[in-house]
Amino acid sequence: MNKRWDTLIKNALVFDGTGAPPVQESLALRDGRIAARGSALDETQATEIIDAQGHWLMPGLLDIHTHLDLEVDLDPRLPEVVRHGTTTVLVGNCSLGTCFGKQQEGDQDPIVDCFTRVENIPKSVLRQCVEVMDWDTTGGYLEHLDALPLGPNIGAFVPHSMLRVEVMGLKDSISRAPTEAEYQRMEALLQTALDEGYLGLSTDGLPFHYLSNDPHTDQRIPTQFASFGELKRLLQVVRERDRVWQTTPILENRAMALAYFALTSGRLFGKALKTSALAAVEQAVAPKATRGFLNLAGLLNTRLFKGQLHFQALGTNFRVWSDGIVSPLFEELESTSRLIACEYEDVAGRQALLHDPDWVRDFRRDWYHGRRGKNLARLKTKLGLPDHLVIRELHLLTFDGAPVADWEGETLQQVFERLRAYQAGQCEARSAAEGTAFDAFPNPMVDDAAFMLHLLRAYDKGFRFYADVGNVGNKATLELLLHKNSLPGFNDSGAHITNMAFFDANLMSLKLAQERDLATVSTMVRRLTREPAAFFGLDVGTLDLGAQADLTLINPEALHGWHCDSTRRLEYRELFAHEQMVNRPEGIVSRVWIRGATVWQDNEFTATLGSRPLGRALRAA
Repeated sequence: MNKRWDTLIKNALVFDGTGAPPVQESLALRDGRIAARGSALDETQATEIIDAQGHWLMPGLLDIHTHLDLEVDLDPRLPEVVRHGTTTVLVGNCSLGTCFGKQQEGDQDPIVDCFTRVENIPKSVLRQCVEVMDWDTTGGYLEHLDALPLGPNIGAFVPHSMLRVEVMGLKDSISRAPTEAEYQRMEALLQTALDEGYLGLSTDGLPFHYLSNDPHTDQRIPTQFASFGELKRLLQVVRERDRVWQTTPILENRAMALAYFALTSGRLFGKALKTSALAAVEQAVAPKATRGFLNLAGLLNTRLFKGQLHFQALGTNFRVWSDGIVSPLFEELESTSRLIACEYEDVAGRQALLHDPDWVRDFRRDWYHGRRGKNLARLKTKLGLPDHLVIRELHLLTFDGAPVADWEGETLQQVFERLRAYQAGQCEARSAAEGTAFDAFPNPMVDDAAFMLHLLRAYDKGFRFYADVGNVGNKATLELLLHKNSLPGFNDSGAHITNMAFFDANLMSLKLAQERDLATVSTMVRRLTREPAAFFGLDVGTLDLGAQADLTLINPEALHGWHCDSTRRLEYRELFAHEQMVNRPEGIVSRVWIRGATVWQDNEFTATLGSRPLGRALRAA
């Protein structure tokens, strides 16, 4: 007998993404779509019956900020995303992406040049990705994605840095203003891409995003050379088509940042511009800054200004690892950014700087800027508005990959204090290895800058430590996730492969909501599914009849008992022939469906994932 449905999922507590209270009911799937919902569906009409008693069923989650542009070409399954219940990802963020292809010209290699330091992805990994690129137009890129056996659905922004490179070439894009003809060509390429279904335009204003190839290692990425007038012209194209501007704030100039964010205003510019900006995160050293951003959004979103500005919210603690000094954090300081500019394997180059008296002077100046003395920088730090966000306080830095086993799990401050006690004859070394290490330090150890300098000279990248730079203890995270001017779903998946592991932020968002009540879970599901889908103009994130059957099944008991920091780890991935920070909680996501096919079940990927196209290259409506 022919069955009406391919799959029937029964007894689940269903969160449909509307924010309505959950209902225990059944869902029926047929031909990759949701065919029926109800409390009394006929089980005999289904080929496969799944009893989801005790589980939560919801639309597949959205990751609204990723840098998976490169990984998707090496492994279209995107397994680290899927295992977290995410079925839609957005790429082309922060002005970087691959929609124009390789863009190589002569000795210029823009993909490698832009991504290496901004997203902390080793050049060896990036070159693997560039090798497989065989398109050179925005339309060709979408066709390429259509042909891949995608796991999750993918939506893409037009990245402004790459748009400038496409029109001007890399060298000119960071050295002069565009001509009128070049302005018009950028507008035309953007218009074409938006008509093809791209989500909008992404730009970037963070002051520590540098190029990585000689002779441009002291130059920032191309988007940061654009004038206000250039962005205004390009964003008018985005505005007219009701698409989205994805951006980051200009931290160096708060007045200019205000002027740029005002571009969202329909009152000032004729029509509201949907704007998705980074980030609603409570900074450890500037806890008041995020509320300032959200208050600004509240002002611009009023009837007076008619804006649509929302700040992307991270649903977990902002923990960042550093390999020696190599991490996105230390790009912010001029001296340490020069160290990071050295090729990843250029130990000699870093050592030369570390022993250069002029560099050491600059390092000490940067290390203590805003932390010592009676000056304006120190006052701003005390007021919670520091010039630099990078954490330099040793008690906030924790060894996780220490060069001496005795130091593992200790803060750098604890080791620093033991060292000084050891040098003063007040304690003995805990082991021969610690004694050897302590004896190699300058004696006496004068201050924490000298301590860090020695670690870098002695171990280069051979020691790891982390800092919680935001959402410390997740004390304010739920509040930020629920704020009317925030937009949850920011994970930064695929970026900073040895420094961050935020694939889990959506699950942590659900956990924080669960700790309050089921009504908050309903709200959080809406904020991670239907709400961002509507904002970006995408036909995903719902359980409506006829919708593509992208579903996530959650075990609430496992979610309740999970501690996200305990499942973050550095893993070697054959895909990159390199280590990557991942987060792999077990038992929380019981099952994931994409287009009605089970792709994750019982802590394993199914053979279906990657065997045929499941996700789609999404076009914005």
